[in-house]
Amino acid sequence: MKLRAITFRPQFVPPWTGYSYMTLVMLGRLAGPQGFSMIQEVTGGKVLPTEVQDRILAKADGVPLFIEELAKSVVESGLLRVAGDHYVMKGALPALTIPTSLHDSLLARLDRLGGVKETAQLAATIGREFSFELLAAVSQFPENELSDALDQLTNAELIFPRGHPPYASYSFKHALIQDAAYATLVKTTRYQLHSRIAQVLKERFPDRAAAEPELLAYHHTAAGEIGQATHYWLLAGQRAIARSAMAEAVAQLTEGLELLGALPDNPERQRRELELQLALGQASVAAKGFAAPETGRAYARARELCYRLGDIKQLFPVL
Repeated sequence: MKLRAITFRPQFVPPWTGYSYMTLVMLGRLAGPQGFSMIQEVTGGKVLPTEVQDRILAKADGVPLFIEELAKSVVESGLLRVAGDHYVMKGALPALTIPTSLHDSLLARLDRLGGVKETAQLAATIGREFSFELLAAVSQFPENELSDALDQLTNAELIFPRGHPPYASYSFKHALIQDAAYATLVKTTRYQLHSRIAQVLKERFPDRAAAEPELLAYHHTAAGEIGQATHYWLLAGQRAIARSAMAEAVAQLTEGLELLGALPDNPERQRRELELQLALGQASVAAKGFAAPETGRAYARARELCYRLGDIKQLFPVL
């Protein structure tokens, strides 16, 4: 039995999708027969030993992605051999270790890819979706090696490609796959990669950096570069206000304000906070009105900072 997805035309399609038609698939936990059917799809129709299938279904607890990833992990483990239309165990069942969590399963698959894992880690640091162009600019691998690595990740069904290098873009099959790859990086390496990505965006992709300051804000934040991060959160919030995305603006400006606590309390930090509070007050007025508590708090703090900085010019609009 195969799972079917019904394609339909919705009443409203979010403009950011870029599609006029969408396919929505809502999967709950799969019952036994459906789980067996999904395992058959992964194995290409070859039947796993009954005890192995039972172990997979028991560990997966009916979660579709978990069933798929566990089945792939078992098939790729080297502990089975093909015998006609089915698999047989090479040894006793206790020798077969089925990961106890999806995270462990994904990590095991990444480890089996060897050197390709480093490409997956770098891509995961960029985000759930990434372009070949940006990955190549950040990576230290030659483009032909990078293309081969991405082909291996595609063949392993960890990422999906769109187009062909150097104009290709990719997305991780599932956010959990991105998370698993990212989690294997040590903290210092994460900081370095995020910092490099932010620098490459500014130097090699200035148009995108100007249009999406929230990307730079995110990577500088993840790199621990708080001063630059607060600057770009401010720019992101101001751009969101300009296009009337007030909820987004409030979230971005609040993110910038929360980061300020890690900086020394000096006039430079106070000036940045004043800019953030003024923008937050503007967004709060537009979103909730002058009487909203959030608006009052933003402008009250801005007034206090104006007095501390002796900034009379900003004090008049604040009052």
